[in-house]
Amino acid sequence: MSYGTADTLRSVTLDDVRGAQKMLSGVARVTAMEGSRYLSQLVGSPVHLKCENLQRTGSFKLRGAYVRIAGLLPEERAAGVVAASAGNHAQGVALASSLLGVHATVFMPKGAPLPKISATRDYGAEVRLHGQVVDETLAAAEEYAAETGAVFIHPFDHPDVIAGQGTVGLEILEQCPEVRTIVVGMGGGGLAAGIAVAAKSLRPDVRIVGVQAEGAACYPPSLAAGRPLSLEHPATMADGIKVGRPGVVPFEIIGELVDEVRTVSEDQLSAALLLCLERAKLVVEPAGASPVAALLAAPDTFEGPVVAVLSGGNVDPVLMQRVLRHGMAAQGRYLAVRLRLTDRPGALATLLGVLSAVDANVLDVSHVRTDPRLGLTEAEVELHLETKGPVHCAEVGRALRDAGYPVIG
Repeated sequence: MSYGTADTLRSVTLDDVRGAQKMLSGVARVTAMEGSRYLSQLVGSPVHLKCENLQRTGSFKLRGAYVRIAGLLPEERAAGVVAASAGNHAQGVALASSLLGVHATVFMPKGAPLPKISATRDYGAEVRLHGQVVDETLAAAEEYAAETGAVFIHPFDHPDVIAGQGTVGLEILEQCPEVRTIVVGMGGGGLAAGIAVAAKSLRPDVRIVGVQAEGAACYPPSLAAGRPLSLEHPATMADGIKVGRPGVVPFEIIGELVDEVRTVSEDQLSAALLLCLERAKLVVEPAGASPVAALLAAPDTFEGPVVAVLSGGNVDPVLMQRVLRHGMAAQGRYLAVRLRLTDRPGALATLLGVLSAVDANVLDVSHVRTDPRLGLTEAEVELHLETKGPVHCAEVGRALRDAGYPVIG
């Protein structure tokens, strides 16, 4: 993946962001700012959610893609553009290109979720599936650009892209002028860098907190070293911030203007996504929920009023199902246990009676009767239970042990 080159290594200014805002008028939505009573009570001061999940294409990516493509020379537009993405950037480039009358070719991994592939095509791009991982897809897109002369539209490492993303920061200050802390998810850093330029230029006292997934946290070691460093194997379900190396352009801005970078676990991301769905009634992808995860992890460390940027809502339904179950487990509302019982008629009914007495809802039951680990008269049962929280989980465990069932997992 190519990062900042000599022609892109220029600073991004407030004037750039304001120019991008004018360019995006009538194109990108001024997304809603919603208050969160639950998070406000948790933090102890007002918390607002900046709903970029309700943006056109379902994420903030349209902003930067449109500004970048709109700034191309006529001969560059004629050559078309090319991008590589597993989802949000693909859709942003596709719609921006369609609106500007530019042909777009978007390379996506073969394993990209079908809804994202379909949406990218529906927005007008030519989609080519290549590679199993994003790095292979990026290499194919850059090779295509070299062969055809199409302009490669980087997802975050270009000043025009950062200026476009920075319009989110201008909207935050307009909608919540009293804001003291802005919390934003970070992958390559384009959104955080753009927001930081806008917010710090107008309100130097506003604190900017970036959030990365623990398994894809390329910024903390890079900032400590003073230069972008690569992670060999970034791993997180939050594909929107699953980036192995900071962009050169955003890295310089973030190093200067972002006050702190925190990390969150997969459990915290799952719990945050579940909270957004249940309490805020907002569908948010794991990357978009990362600021909420940071608030849940350490609510007393944020000075309010706080604005958490929900950067996107393009979550694959299959992933959503897994994440919700994971989030319920993290909150003690879903319990999976394995135990052994005597393999005789009525044994399972007796076990279910124990669970019914403590009001545990059985979602699934599976038996294993033939295994060398089991005795001649033993059976192993795996139960998936819906519970009411950590206290109830402990109560269920005690009830099973008191009834003589050895829980083995």
